[in-house]
Amino acid sequence: QVQLVESGGGLVQPGGSLRLSCTFSGSIFRLRAMGWYRQAPGNQRELVAFITSSGITDYVDSVKGRFTISRDNAKNTVYLQMNSLKPEDTAVYYCNAKPSGSSWGQGTQVTVSS
Repeated sequence: QVQLVESGGGLVQPGGSLRLSCTFSGSIFRLRAMGWYRQAPGNQRELVAFITSSGITDYVDSVKGRFTISRDNAKNTVYLQMNSLKPEDTAVYYCNAKPSGSSWGQGTQVTVSS
């Protein structure tokens, strides 16, 4: 059974940093692109960053230059380093394959506020 567990969220002031982690079960994920998604209240879930199995990355324009996605397949873990955080980054963050599967983890709340 697929399991995705996100962690690392919290409350941070604007301009601050957080590092999110996602541990996944299932070796098939090592062969797939993995993404970080986020969902703010009243909004649809959006893909903000992804990384292919070979390490190619891409980001939504709003986070380019501030967020960095990485992965460690030996640890079945995907990371999202978030710097220069803005209030509009406030959301619940999830990881999943790209394209996403039907099973989602509980997510981790990121709140950017002074």
